[in-house]
Amino acid sequence: MSDGCDDALAAIFPPGGLLARLRAASADDWQAYTRHRFVRGLADGTLPGPCFRHYLVQDYLFLVHFARAYALAAYKAEDLAGIRSALAAADSIVGVEMGLHVACCAGWGLSEPDMRATPEAPATLAYTRYVLERGLSGDLLDLHAALAPCVLGYAEIGLALAADPATRRDGNPYGDWIAMYAGDDYQQVAREAARFIEGLAVRRGADARMDSLMRTFGEATRLEVAFWQQGLDAG
Repeated sequence: MSDGCDDALAAIFPPGGLLARLRAASADDWQAYTRHRFVRGLADGTLPGPCFRHYLVQDYLFLVHFARAYALAAYKAEDLAGIRSALAAADSIVGVEMGLHVACCAGWGLSEPDMRATPEAPATLAYTRYVLERGLSGDLLDLHAALAPCVLGYAEIGLALAADPATRRDGNPYGDWIAMYAGDDYQQVAREAARFIEGLAVRRGADARMDSLMRTFGEATRLEVAFWQQGLDAG
């Protein structure tokens, strides 16, 4: 990455902070996630259309449950600031990201009613229910450790693809997807999420529970890999 991208990545994973440590502890799985063959197919435009269509539908269903997870985070919040942060994240998913998602899907001939009526695929079920389970059985930090690979990983992928000179610019059918996650709006969401999690880590004694947090973050990262693979296998 360029220096500018390195700075942007450092804002998402502050050096020495909890998130950077979790990412480093899952380095192999993180690389498998952020450099998956599905992602490479987005970059060069070679991903088969049926794979992307399947992904879009399942990602729509996925986002519904992630909005629920942030609503749970609001319930588990320790103060008004935490409630506001969680509700802002849920509103960003429901009011912004899902709107962009539906618009993107329309361009691929997918209607929102059809997507709502589609059954959840196994990897979608496994990932979303795992995140909700961690939130229900653990505390707010456990929940955010499970949520972080998605919100922060997509930001990293967007930055990397936008900065890579090998990414296809002209005529790439996935250019809008890359632009959305590399764009200022989504990057700001990721930076705010990172700031909140780092502050929460201090308040909730992350250093004394690193093994558990690493397991949660690592499992969620592996579920991200399975989610990409699910889309790739649909081709």
